[in-house]
Amino acid sequence: MFETQMGANVDDSMTLYLRPETAQGIFANFKNVLDTTRVKIPFGIAQIGKSFRNEVTTKAFIFRTREFEQAEIEFFCEPGTDEQWYEHWKETRFNWYLNLGIKKENLRFRNHEADELAHYAKACVDVEYKFPFGSGDWQELEGIANRTDYDLRQHQRGMKTLNEWFEKKGDLSKIELKVEGDDYSKGPLSYFDDQEKKRFIPYVIEPSAGVDRSALAFLVDAYDEEEVRGEKRNLLRFSAALAPIKVGIFPLVKKDGMPEIARKIYDDLKKYFHCFYDEKGAVGRRYRRQDEAGTPFCITVDGQTTQDNTVTVRERDSMEQVRVSTNQLKNYLCEKLDM
Repeated sequence: MFETQMGANVDDSMTLYLRPETAQGIFANFKNVLDTTRVKIPFGIAQIGKSFRNEVTTKAFIFRTREFEQAEIEFFCEPGTDEQWYEHWKETRFNWYLNLGIKKENLRFRNHEADELAHYAKACVDVEYKFPFGSGDWQELEGIANRTDYDLRQHQRGMKTLNEWFEKKGDLSKIELKVEGDDYSKGPLSYFDDQEKKRFIPYVIEPSAGVDRSALAFLVDAYDEEEVRGEKRNLLRFSAALAPIKVGIFPLVKKDGMPEIARKIYDDLKKYFHCFYDEKGAVGRRYRRQDEAGTPFCITVDGQTTQDNTVTVRERDSMEQVRVSTNQLKNYLCEKLDM
């Protein structure tokens, strides 16, 4: 783990460890979640945030860094159903990448062999992406693990030790529900199924993804080059869900009331979509700039707009253009962007 010091000076400092994963905060708060939300098994808790590793080697681009963004789900289920949920999350997470634009030929599962399984894992698989670096290397985007009930048991064991310490100190007000002997299934981090009338410590299925790696994979698969009328066009074929800008809005020229109409359309649509207004340069160059940013649709206000209140809507990938009434733009874009 990444060790650091906290304190005003060296003599008064204490040793701290930055979190190596977001998961343990979820396990530590498991009882609070049960008490405050009254959720029932099965359910999941998701978290995204910074994690830190004291990596010895940091020369492998973004694949070995000391600070990284991590997204994790801890999905709690009844023992005996864990294998079913493990397969469910494998399929769900794999399809998540496909649905957001990763090409299927660049994605695969790699099962962990018995000798590389973590000590807490019953099974684990990596979702790997074939990055086009060098000869093409498969790198992990996400791990999906069946962590059994290891984590909750370990936290509960720690709670028991802490309770014993408070008891010796005479501070009984801080003692949590006590664990009798080693029967951890009846402790404070257990779950009582009021329908089946039984208590157990849930098993956990954990999808754990590297956000930085995934972002790079989406960028790589979205990037494209093609020749259009003798010119090279660079574009990002982002899924509409990932595109940072959904709609570009242009007046064809800066006169004849076109900028005013375009501004009004921009003000109306920005309430619902992330829009970008641009009136600088030739309209063809403005299209190219939005192509490079991955913007799915561009709207152009032209001379015809002033006559019949229709605008040109251009689609990024096909470059096809259609006329749409200004009062139907929101509905048209919602349908096309699947929003």
